Amino acid sequence: MKWLYIAAGIALYLKFLILPPTVNASELAIVETVVRESGVPNAVSGIIFRNRLYDTIFEVIVFTIAIMGAHFLLANERPFCTIYQFTDYPSIVLARLGATIAALVGVELAIRGHLSPGGGFAAGVAGGTAIGLVAITSSSSWMESIYQRWHAATWEKISVLVFIVLAVITLVGIELPHGELGTLVSGGVVPLLNILVAIKVALGSWAVILVFTRYRGLL
Repeated sequence: MKWLYIAAGIALYLKFLILPPTVNASELAIVETVVRESGVPNAVSGIIFRNRLYDTIFEVIVFTIAIMGAHFLLANERPFCTIYQFTDYPSIVLARLGATIAALVGVELAIRGHLSPGGGFAAGVAGGTAIGLVAITSSSSWMESIYQRWHAATWEKISVLVFIVLAVITLVGIELPHGELGTLVSGGVVPLLNILVAIKVALGSWAVILVFTRYRGLL
């Protein structure tokens, strides 16, 4: 079976080399329509936050329920005694450098996700990755204190509520001005939804990281 898989992979690779994918005029017309109606060059963001906004609302709600479920399922367990973390200095430096890069990428994707590949969900994942890298190199009590000091749980809930309100307003048919296509301040409500999703996913990931660190001893 292994040789069969290898042969299939080689055949697929050769297919892409010899027969490059083609795009017909109707497919391009659909993309152009999405860009024109949403006011953002990133057609994927236009589809997620406009054409399929109803689905995106429930994706955000499902993620929220998953975070709440992790809290409730582990709430009655005893905290884990040993927390497994990086202790050697080179690993700590590399992890924190990676966290800095991931955080900057997350901010970039959140702000410019409607202009280029990326968006709120990708930005939130990048932010959660940055938090995770900091968590495996820092004291769990310090991470918990920062989470409480910044009221991260409250901001997470606020981001969800604001997202739902803006989404409902958009679904009703009320839209902000699109602005000039390709500029940072354009796309109506899409950039705001991108940022809200990024905040929600990043802070939700932070909550899950704290829960699993406390009750499982590792991420």
